[in-house]
Amino acid sequence: MTSNRPAYRHVADQIRAAIDAGTYAPGASMPGDKTLADQYDTNRGTVGQAVRLLLAEGYLIKKGRNYAVSPLLNKILRDANVRYRKKFRETGPDGTRSVGAFASEVKAMGMQAMSEVTVDRVAPPAKVAELLGVSADEASAVSRARRMLADDTPVQLATSYIPGDIAFDSPLENHDTGAGGMISRLAEMGFPQSEITEEINVRTPTAEEVDRLGLPEDARVYELLHIARTAEGRIVEVAVHVMPTHQWTLRYGWEIDPAS
Repeated sequence: MTSNRPAYRHVADQIRAAIDAGTYAPGASMPGDKTLADQYDTNRGTVGQAVRLLLAEGYLIKKGRNYAVSPLLNKILRDANVRYRKKFRETGPDGTRSVGAFASEVKAMGMQAMSEVTVDRVAPPAKVAELLGVSADEASAVSRARRMLADDTPVQLATSYIPGDIAFDSPLENHDTGAGGMISRLAEMGFPQSEITEEINVRTPTAEEVDRLGLPEDARVYELLHIARTAEGRIVEVAVHVMPTHQWTLRYGWEIDPAS
């Protein structure tokens, strides 16, 4: 043990190693602070600090007044190189029907995807309205807000905005948009997405995000701004995704010209 490293980090290292070794299984309740303090020859205050660190890292989750091992110890892979392909969106890794890329990503983890969906006609935020070329002062877009879960674990908040002249009175206002999700319906309606831009920032979650995603206050989230254009250059979707950093791996790839 080094003298300049806080004791709670050493305790967190030991608990983390025990979780990785399977001593504490995913979803299992953790012993109380006193039991852990005795087990790791420390005090309850140090254990409390170690637990807060492991909560922020995603190793532990709150379970009532106690704690449990996270059922989602492996990160979900969001691979932008494949997730927008029609086959990936419409068919899961097990060959069954998928309702979008998120469902396929979660199925690849051996888990069941679920989304709580709210659909509204809204005046979008000013930045979104500017991108879509619609009014920020009246109901000019369809909003599809989702709280997304892997089994029973909330893993993402995502809100997509589609211009009203495309989305009003269309299948995009249905809660279930069918195989392949919204992107497939847009393609069928004559607005296939051809170019995607994504901007990613890391920040602390808001109070609402902490509540809806079941996060500790000192967690971090990715805020991903997704902008989709047709081949003609029209922006047909702007989406804001909020994703806990400890639950997701983001993968991107592109070709380069070695001569340039």
